[in-house]
Amino acid sequence: MEKNINENNILKNGLYIIATPIGNLDDLSSRAISIIEKLDIIVCENPKHSIKLLNKLGIKKKLISLHDYNEEKVIKKIEKYQYNSKIGLISDAGSPLISDPGYNLVKNFIEKEIFITSIPGPSSVISSLQLSGLPINNFTFYGFVPKNKTKERVLLSDLKIKNNQTSIFFISGRNLGGFLENIIKYLGDIEICVCKELTKINEAVYRDKSKIILNK
Repeated sequence: MEKNINENNILKNGLYIIATPIGNLDDLSSRAISIIEKLDIIVCENPKHSIKLLNKLGIKKKLISLHDYNEEKVIKKIEKYQYNSKIGLISDAGSPLISDPGYNLVKNFIEKEIFITSIPGPSSVISSLQLSGLPINNFTFYGFVPKNKTKERVLLSDLKIKNNQTSIFFISGRNLGGFLENIIKYLGDIEICVCKELTKINEAVYRDKSKIILNK
């Protein structure tokens, strides 16, 4: 089995996809911390957000901001570092690439056959599944609920056909009420679970029929 750290504790050059806490900073693994300490560059979403984590760890690193609109520019920017540097990819919270930018960056490393590995850790998708009380042997993650109402309606109509699986969505609190109303409209008063502030002091999980949760 190939190792990313050799016997002398020296990190290999390449890309490290590192999961970061979704709320509680203490959830960062000791392995993730050890690797972050040895990185040359960290590609992140929002440097202002990521610096809070690094400050807690007492670590200073060069940060490069990555978004969907500048991904190709970032790829070109780090090309000169790819073969001789240790580069980390993190998101604002949780596992990178899950409804976050980074797909093209990872694909670029793979195509060039540069070393790449994943440092697993916190994931709001997995945590919400575990807490939901719903069947999770068969599920689909849909990412963020479409802002376009027509696309949202098409999505819910599709879910009506796939009624034998648990579906997972990301949605902001301000849009939750309208989405619950549409769930009731297109899918009926079904059993659902709403999770918010996971791993934080105000964590809350609501499990009930759609209408009951809508009226809470």
